[in-house]
Amino acid sequence: MLAIRRSDERGLGNHGWLKSRHTFSFAHYFDPEHMNFGPLRVINEDRIAGGSGFGRHPHRDMEIISYVVKGSLEHQDTMGNKTVIRPGEVQKMSAGHGVTHSEMNHEADDETHFFQIWIMPDKKGIEPSYGQKSFAHELEKEPLVLAASSDGRNGSIPIQQDADMYLARLRPHASLHFGVRPGRGVWVQVVKGSIGLGKDELRAGDGAALTDKEVLEIVG
Repeated sequence: MLAIRRSDERGLGNHGWLKSRHTFSFAHYFDPEHMNFGPLRVINEDRIAGGSGFGRHPHRDMEIISYVVKGSLEHQDTMGNKTVIRPGEVQKMSAGHGVTHSEMNHEADDETHFFQIWIMPDKKGIEPSYGQKSFAHELEKEPLVLAASSDGRNGSIPIQQDADMYLARLRPHASLHFGVRPGRGVWVQVVKGSIGLGKDELRAGDGAALTDKEVLEIVG
């Protein structure tokens, strides 16, 4: 089964300093038909105006992943981490029993464009943890790279859930064949450009939920 979530069908939050598209119900956007996809709870495509951002606020019992497309984000948290996330980098924060953090765009004149992804953990109350890594070098050699997984295999960032997150970068007309393990669902999210997914075309911002598939063929 294939269910496509078009970019302009997503929820919209416009707060002046922040413009956000919500794939699933989030904050003031409620859509009972789009609550989650398995443990995948949030995909927000956020654009933060220069000199602004998310001030200090708490989270708990959630795996929070950020992927920067353009610009940068300065991260600080109560675990003692202070880093800058740049394009192509993946950041993971396991909130566990509780953590407070901020994500700021300190470039006065430049917008930061990034995806914020929340995955519900398989255990609650764990010790909070942090991870950050660039996969740019790997993507120069391979079209598909494992970025996050439950066991941190192949250099991926560990998360507290039996889920895998991949990054793919396809050249025009190049194809990717992805074997799906039995019983797994797959969510595909287009960040830039467009892809062919079976007989359908998906453009930037579009997503698709796939179940009962053995092999996916994606064309750049």
